[in-house]
Amino acid sequence: MLDPKQLDDLAQRLAGSLPQTFLAFQEDIGRSLRAALEAGLGRLDLVTREQFDVQSAVLLRTRQRLEALETRLGEIEARLGVSGKQEP
Repeated sequence: MLDPKQLDDLAQRLAGSLPQTFLAFQEDIGRSLRAALEAGLGRLDLVTREQFDVQSAVLLRTRQRLEALETRLGEIEARLGVSGKQEP
C-alpha cells in the first residue's frame, strides 16, 4: 500500500491545483480527495516496492537454478545417450 504521507501530498497537490474560487473549500476538498484516492487505491492489488524487489530476486534465483538443472540434465542425457526431446 502507498505511504499515507504520499497520499496526503497527492491530495494536497490536487486540491492546490483548483481555481482560486475554491480556496475556501480547499481543506474539505483535500480531505475528500485523499479519502477517494485511498479508497480507489485500496481496491487495487498493489505491492510495495520492497515486496516487488524481494520477489524479483527470488525469481532470478529460480531462473538461475532452473538453467543449472537444465544444463545438468543435458549432460546426464548426453552420457546416457538419451534424447532430451519428448515425442508427442
